[in-house]
Amino acid sequence: MYAMAQAKYGRVLLKISGEGLCAPGKGGIDGASLLRLAEEIKLVVDLGVQVGVVVGGGNIVRGSVIAKTAPIEETTGHYMGMLATVINALAVQDTLESLGVATRVQSALPVQNVCENFIRRRAIRHMEKGRVVIFAGGTGNPYVTTDTGAALRAAEVRVDALLKATKVDGVYTSDPVLDPAARRLDHLTYNQVIDQRLGIMDLSAVDLCQRSGIPIIVLSLKESGNMRDVVLGKGRATLIDAGK
Repeated sequence: MYAMAQAKYGRVLLKISGEGLCAPGKGGIDGASLLRLAEEIKLVVDLGVQVGVVVGGGNIVRGSVIAKTAPIEETTGHYMGMLATVINALAVQDTLESLGVATRVQSALPVQNVCENFIRRRAIRHMEKGRVVIFAGGTGNPYVTTDTGAALRAAEVRVDALLKATKVDGVYTSDPVLDPAARRLDHLTYNQVIDQRLGIMDLSAVDLCQRSGIPIIVLSLKESGNMRDVVLGKGRATLIDAGK
């Protein structure tokens, strides 16, 4: 076992969007949002659980969007988005280390002056030593979302669960912001998510998790300690797996 006995999942990967690093309704990087994220990750690390993180870059630039609003090719825009994830990863790294959490950044795009290149066996070794590994640069290829990049890294480093952080604490029957009668679903199967096009993650990411047997847990980080509770097998979230 590579984690303490009380944790249900010994090795997890957290996927958070770039918007999770900025103040509501704004772009860029917000120090308070960064610190709140780092504190939630530290609670999980303190359990003895091994943690990887994939962060998006939408708070800085979205490749598909900038290509429509500027004379920039979409391929170039996607590479810009990948570089944005490196910026975010460095911000998360320094914030975690300010809390005493050992951290490494590995990028699919070589940026050797600021982080390591992604090497699967090295990433696993870092995690075994208790270091949080932040995977940046997406997959290193354009036209691939960070959701799919997260599923790929989750499979490569053999995590027990992929934690997908969203604005709400799980998957609902309708938008809970607009519909007071919306009901949170505790459990879904991969096929339900794919067949119903629920939009929780890119379908390619869900398919990869299904083929790899990695459960997806949709949760919110707004409530302090919820990520820790989810890793312990409690907390408010929606579990997506193969079902019975």
